Amino acid sequence: MNIRKLDDDFSVTAQITPEQVKAVSDAGYKSIVCARPDDEEFGQPSFDAVARAAEREGLQIVHIPVSGGLGEGQIIRFHEAWERMPKPVLGYCRSGARAGSLYATLSK
Repeated sequence: MNIRKLDDDFSVTAQITPEQVKAVSDAGYKSIVCARPDDEEFGQPSFDAVARAAEREGLQIVHIPVSGGLGEGQIIRFHEAWERMPKPVLGYCRSGARAGSLYATLSK
């Protein structure tokens, strides 16, 4: 994993696997946001597989798939999740860009 810290509460990375979730937890993350739709690429782990691993580690996880530009519904779902998720949060997608775009919609 190549994790990029955006601030103390949010970092982004590319696709994670269920096997990497323990390392996410060990790195101190409390929650995960997946911005990647399932079946976007052959061989990609499903959100459910990553979510099961996250739950075993005691991490909260939410799936807000983004294809193309951000829609209002995705932004609303992210803001609602942000309010209730323990920090710090790791966001992922294919490259980390869509997860970072969701985070950028928060007004600080």
